[in-house]
Amino acid sequence: MQLNFFLCAAIAAIIPLLVGFIWYNPNVFGNAWMNSIGMDEAKMKEKFNPILVFGLCYVFAFLISFPLSGIVIHQMGFFSMLQNHFTEPATLKLFSETMDLYGNDFRTFKHGALHGGITAIGFALPIVATSALFERRGLKYIAIVAGYWLVCLILMGGFLCQFVDLKSFG
Repeated sequence: MQLNFFLCAAIAAIIPLLVGFIWYNPNVFGNAWMNSIGMDEAKMKEKFNPILVFGLCYVFAFLISFPLSGIVIHQMGFFSMLQNHFTEPATLKLFSETMDLYGNDFRTFKHGALHGGITAIGFALPIVATSALFERRGLKYIAIVAGYWLVCLILMGGFLCQFVDLKSFG
């Protein structure tokens, strides 16, 4: 079953919230993470607006879904190559024929998860680690935060690769 891209992006954006509720739970990595940033539960609750925080987290995760789909779905490269010519009948025919032949190649959860993991290691880890170096955070902090993004991008990549309907772009 394949779904409209924007619906898939909206669903995939829930994944970091769900993973975060588990990952940053005090019984999982929450206490270790708070210790690594010099926080405690009382400080965390000060001036905390959950609607603002979780709402923005959802928006940011929704934004992550767009480039991530281009990374985990190989057919997106073909689509982007033709996007300026989609009003031409020959382009529509070429796109349709190509998608009929190759549109389902490498479109599995497992394949998307692989590329989501590669993306986490290649992008999220260096970004988290670079910020952590300047913020004087330790290796524990880097491992917890980068591990969170590794799990999130693996799950998001798998979901997007498995369920995005490329025909929802045309």
